Amino acid sequence: MDLTGKLLVAMPGMGDPRFDRSVILICAHSDDGAMGLIINKPVQDVRLANLLEHLNIPRAPEGRDIRVHFGGPVERGRGFVLHSRDYRGGPATMRIEGGYGMTATLDVLEALARGEGPHRALLALGYSGWGPGQLEGEIARNDWLTAEAEPALVFGEDDGGKWAGALRGLGIDPITLSPSAGRA
Repeated sequence: MDLTGKLLVAMPGMGDPRFDRSVILICAHSDDGAMGLIINKPVQDVRLANLLEHLNIPRAPEGRDIRVHFGGPVERGRGFVLHSRDYRGGPATMRIEGGYGMTATLDVLEALARGEGPHRALLALGYSGWGPGQLEGEIARNDWLTAEAEPALVFGEDDGGKWAGALRGLGIDPITLSPSAGRA
């Protein structure tokens, strides 16, 4: 099973509050584990402009401002820009199935500060990670549903509606979900 480029949608009743109602884009998945970014949990009171100032990156008047999200509990001081594939940051840009890219180097922030860079983007602080077999076990335990990663949902402005939107994309009404899982 390779979930690269897919969404994980947290089931109700997930035991870890950091992932409650999370929607995660899986950036890499292999036998060695998985890595993804939460796309629906904005960080309050942090804007790209604040981070650019902290990194001493000048922002041009036409500089862009993108939302900053909590990407996950691993390496929370590190930033990852999830973006459309129109931006090519060279070997530092990871190509992700479904038309996405992820860049974790300053060049993408510098481009955004100049008003350039990817057409669509969000910045995640930290990431979500799983060791070998861990994600598969969580899916088998009914902690997550998997879904297609539609760009309109991934980069959409309504962070609060992404969880329900991902479920609706699967044909599931969020009101009908139960926090208890069963086996037939």
